[in-house]
Amino acid sequence: MKFDTKSIHAGSKGSNPSNALNPPIFQTSTFVFDNIEQVKKVMSFESDDYVYTRGNNPTLRLLENRMAELEGGNGAVAFASGMAAISSALFSLLKPNDNVIVHKTLYGSSYSVVTKLLPQYGVNYKIVDLTKIEDLVDKIDDNTKVIYFETPSNPNLSIVDIKKVVEIAKIKNIKVVVDNTFATPYFQNPLELGADVVVHSATKYICGHGDVVAGLAVSKDIDYINSLKFEYMCEFGGVMSPFNAWLLLRGLKTLGVRMRQHEANAIKVADFLKKHPRVKSIMYPGLEDCKGHDIAKEQMRGYGAIISFEIDGNIEDAIKVVDNVELIKLAVSLGDCETLIEVPAAMTHSGYPKEELSRFGLTESMIRISVGLEDVEDIIADLEQALEK
Repeated sequence: MKFDTKSIHAGSKGSNPSNALNPPIFQTSTFVFDNIEQVKKVMSFESDDYVYTRGNNPTLRLLENRMAELEGGNGAVAFASGMAAISSALFSLLKPNDNVIVHKTLYGSSYSVVTKLLPQYGVNYKIVDLTKIEDLVDKIDDNTKVIYFETPSNPNLSIVDIKKVVEIAKIKNIKVVVDNTFATPYFQNPLELGADVVVHSATKYICGHGDVVAGLAVSKDIDYINSLKFEYMCEFGGVMSPFNAWLLLRGLKTLGVRMRQHEANAIKVADFLKKHPRVKSIMYPGLEDCKGHDIAKEQMRGYGAIISFEIDGNIEDAIKVVDNVELIKLAVSLGDCETLIEVPAAMTHSGYPKEELSRFGLTESMIRISVGLEDVEDIIADLEQALEK
């Protein structure tokens, strides 16, 4: 099946009791048994029956199976949030005295987990510009167990060559974890490029409607998936609710359609911003002169709908722009039908030390836009009047 078909039908065999077109929501915390023999079979994994929603649930399983197929994996784990997925994946692959190498630009909460939380448990970290493969080679040592990055990265859209990172990592038996939130499985499949684990903030494009907080992790290694689910997700307790899983299944049905329109709008917005006199620089991998465009063209099937640009001015000027939009909404999230705008240095990435922003590929005057599904002429008109003010 092709992507749009998979996003509607994958993994659904046997999931629709009473011939319902849409799978029901199994809104139950626990499941009952006929006898202790049945309990024994479930507890020893001889049976696919269910025990307790924290471990498994038919609605969650359908979502996990569908996401696994869309990402080219053999299994997935659903989490209560994107950060639950990211932190659980990192904790599952690291132990005291190990170190993790991360790209210099990360989502603010991911940066905090790596630099503040993991060190409390004896796990060290190294921040590397992963767009420079030679820098990665220099930083790897015998204690490096994981390389973690986003591509495109949040918020400066830097592109990391997944294949090259994987080639280096495999030599040292290092696991590669890729956050695929910006690209989605529609535009990019890191597992097919050799990555070990893919994580998503499903809150964003997987949902697509701004009404769910959720996360997902996918891998080809089913033993790892079972470990991540039962030894980490279950024990940390970051379980997704069945209702949220049902909403994500509904969102997935239109993922391909939405991403095509998101991207079509983003390309036109990027062209507008590129020509605007108050825009100093623009970051969007779909632009041929954007750094990383050639790699993105090679490993992605499209460029997504996140654009970052720098105002010719300071943070006060950037704030004036976002304060003056009317149609576009000022918000920290992305991937919704609505176009959203933010100033990362004042919002999602405010945890980064201000005096070191450039080290992480950020600036105070950077603005990030998640281009939505409104008529693109209306989006551009709103940006134009805000920039004018």
